[in-house]
Amino acid sequence: MSLTTNNLRNVLFLSGILLLTFALRVYRVGTYGIFFDEKSTLLISQGVCLEAANQKEVFTKTYFTPKEFWAEKDLGDFIEANIRGDIGNSPAYYGVLWLWIQLFGLDDTALRMLSVVFSTLTIPLLYVFVRRHFRSDTLALITAAIAAIEPFFVAYSHMARNYSMTFFLTLLSTHLFLLLLEEKHRRSWGLYAGYGLTVVASILSHYLTVTVFLCHALYMLLYVRRTRIWVGLSITAVLALGLVSLWFLFGGGKYTFFTLDYQAKFYRQFALTNPYNNGFGLILPATVGNVLKRSLPIWTDLVFFTNGLGANLLGYRNALVAVVSGLAATFFIHRNWQVTNPSGFGKAAVALCLLLPLPVYTLNRGHFLVFSAAIPLYYLLARTLLEEHNREARRRIVFLLILSTVPTLFLLLMAFRSGHTYGITQRYSGFSFPYATILVAMTFRKLASLKPWLSLPLAGAMVVQVFFIGLLLHRIYGDSDPKYTYFGHPRAANPMLRAAHRIQELYQPGDTIVYPNFRRKEYTEIDKNNLPVSVLDAQLVNVYLPKEAEYLQRIDPREQDKIVLVRGRTGDKITIFDFQGTTYRY
Repeated sequence: MSLTTNNLRNVLFLSGILLLTFALRVYRVGTYGIFFDEKSTLLISQGVCLEAANQKEVFTKTYFTPKEFWAEKDLGDFIEANIRGDIGNSPAYYGVLWLWIQLFGLDDTALRMLSVVFSTLTIPLLYVFVRRHFRSDTLALITAAIAAIEPFFVAYSHMARNYSMTFFLTLLSTHLFLLLLEEKHRRSWGLYAGYGLTVVASILSHYLTVTVFLCHALYMLLYVRRTRIWVGLSITAVLALGLVSLWFLFGGGKYTFFTLDYQAKFYRQFALTNPYNNGFGLILPATVGNVLKRSLPIWTDLVFFTNGLGANLLGYRNALVAVVSGLAATFFIHRNWQVTNPSGFGKAAVALCLLLPLPVYTLNRGHFLVFSAAIPLYYLLARTLLEEHNREARRRIVFLLILSTVPTLFLLLMAFRSGHTYGITQRYSGFSFPYATILVAMTFRKLASLKPWLSLPLAGAMVVQVFFIGLLLHRIYGDSDPKYTYFGHPRAANPMLRAAHRIQELYQPGDTIVYPNFRRKEYTEIDKNNLPVSVLDAQLVNVYLPKEAEYLQRIDPREQDKIVLVRGRTGDKITIFDFQGTTYRY
């Protein structure tokens, strides 16, 4: 087969993968209303503080209008909104989102499409990354295909938050880092500048991206011995951190460490006194057992062939049977690795090891089948890593292992330091997913090289796992998987946007729009606005109203749930929307 034909085949496969990637991410992206974190995103990007700390002149008046709400904001408003809404985190993301909104609007679909774009772009970047640094088109295509259907990437592409952007930026920075280590690029100052800018953009998109750059530093310590590289990257790091420090010295970042310290004490108190019914989810004291238990789903979901198993492997007896089954299958794979023509039993042994325990499992049989198959797959991964003889390739593999584990290990360290498990969550170490996906692709490539009687049973189990991944995606699209969507019951379409549209349809000169006074619990001084009423509902409707509109509006201190239009001539009341307490306030 000619090189041209190979290239054409790769282009066709990659094009199909990218079409699938975009389709999976854009599907139902605007179906469900934005939740509280996304509401913060929307307001912060417009320089508006939640609960109007920088809009008191608007909301202390008896009546206010959209034109007054949309009074011009400056950089100081943006910084204050960022401090109060996201502890000074993610200013780069909010800046990019502000520009995006100017171009495409701020309805739910437009707001989330920026995440869709970054999540989609991550897949071809991952393909380029693998193809360049691991010298394999096949491995690059397998990696891209796995990442295309990864539920974590799909779920976070549906959120107007910084995560998809940070996954893209940190992968790009690692790509540039490895390019800098190549001989022909070691004097490329433009490449150094590009790397430095991605470091700055990454950290100012999410502070925890610093864990990726810790991995870069660790790789340097292990393998880089050239003085020129150390000098160049040291200068780049100093300049990048200098730029980042400006945000911490003069911008919203100056309050970050104070707030993080307060939150550590705040959540630790819940862990010690009320770990279950505190309004924030399960928060446990950071004992070794609790930390390991909370981190287990993060480790299992990071790898495709154990994705989702942490929540479905119920029963110690079932788990023990699956482990024994998997170890037995691993034994026969190891024993028959080099055997050209084994006995009939030898050919059937792996399949028998995986299938015979199925009647023994009392529930979730398919998940335990996948779990038992995962054990020999981890064995194949270990062999893949240990049998690599090329020195440079071994270094790259070690780098993948570092990048796949250090971000989560950092979360565990911080959990012990803060005394609680609240921060042990997948999104805070999600930068590891691209690198773990490459390791999984290596495992599948190794699997394909085995004799059919060894590979087919494991491949069959992975077909079952793909089916479970499909079910998980279905739940994500149905807004009913709390791990990924934060909600067990589907949200309705955005009630604030619906209310704004209805106001524009019904409002006549002389009418008044009356908003409820529904105050969220205030925990810190940053949360407080010192206004006599809550204005968040009013803010989240006004953000969708025309900027020059002069609709008369006010807050009713006695009302908790309803937005009402009061006719100016008759006094008749028309209910615009009834939130029914917290039912429609996500």
